[in-house]
Amino acid sequence: MSGRMIVDKAVKVVLFASAIISILIVLAIGFFIFRESLDAWAKIGISEMLFKSVWRPGQDQYGILAMIVGSVSVTFGAILMGVPLALGCAIFLAEIAPAGVQSIVRPAVQLLAGIPSVVYGLFGLVILVPMIRKLNVPGNSGFGLLASSIVLAVMILPTIASIAEDAIRAVPENYRQGSLALGATKWQTITKVVLPAGKSGIIAAIILGIGRALGETMAMIMVIGNSVIMPKPLTANPLTFFLSQARTLTGNIAVEINYATGLHANALFATGVVLFALIMIINASARWIITHDQRSSEKAR
Repeated sequence: MSGRMIVDKAVKVVLFASAIISILIVLAIGFFIFRESLDAWAKIGISEMLFKSVWRPGQDQYGILAMIVGSVSVTFGAILMGVPLALGCAIFLAEIAPAGVQSIVRPAVQLLAGIPSVVYGLFGLVILVPMIRKLNVPGNSGFGLLASSIVLAVMILPTIASIAEDAIRAVPENYRQGSLALGATKWQTITKVVLPAGKSGIIAAIILGIGRALGETMAMIMVIGNSVIMPKPLTANPLTFFLSQARTLTGNIAVEINYATGLHANALFATGVVLFALIMIINASARWIITHDQRSSEKAR
């Protein structure tokens, strides 16, 4: 056997081992979190934890429904604001911006990914919260879902924009040329040809953004208000729902894990299991959407 073949096989073994280790790490994390949460599920009960909204560890009340609603609401708000902005940025960089503008805008967007989350939290605390507090709504403290959603929207922007840009650039050039040759405008080519062709990568970018939003902790603690209450509109206007204070699953774990003992600690690990399950459901849904889209495209051909 030649030296080149030996090196080739060695590289394959190393890469295979890397893949297996990555899988084992994920399984180990899931196993240990679930193991530590077993007492909570057994003593408190699944329905008690998932469908009750009162969290008072001192009184043995461990309902996390309010925090599930808080996490989902702030993530939804962030996606609602962040995805259009990120996709617009990705389209601009991949299809429209000249090279000189790209060399300025792209590093600026990527720089957002390197800013620590606590800095985003400080920005929200000093700038956003006082601005939102000026809204004349009874009970509006400035802290709440709106401030958190805006901060998260900015935080997920570089992740979604970078991956979506790569997905758009991966679309073959002859797709664009064929569309333009048939008389389509630049914008029609982007919306009717390029974006549908890069849909799988764009969906993957959005899913990664959702995962980032669900898992964010420090910035949320600083601007969401951290009240363990079920978010609800402050007035008859349903939009004031986003002015309500809340607490997220990650924030609950971060705030209380340092002093939690016994069943309280087990309940926090159970909270981690719920968060882990939410991420898995989102990833599985995204994979199904991508697979279904690819099969539909193959049938169309």
